Amino acid sequence: MIRTILIPSNTDLHLLIPKEYVGKQIEILPYPKEEVTEEKVKKASSAQLRGTLNLSEEQYKNFQQHAKDTRTE
Repeated sequence: MIRTILIPSNTDLHLLIPKEYVGKQIEILPYPKEEVTEEKVKKASSAQLRGTLNLSEEQYKNFQQHAKDTRTE
């Protein structure tokens, strides 16, 4: 994967495609970087998320056991 940020000086953009990309689908997404800023991305703190899953006691125990099993693997 190649990812880069550039500032165009005109409306033309010429790309050199790596040989290994030839014959494959590639995705090109030109968008102004200002569109995705940290102010616009709403972040939730863990305190805000606490209790939002509404798990039953059995679901909670199963989840805790799964987490414990995953850690030991």
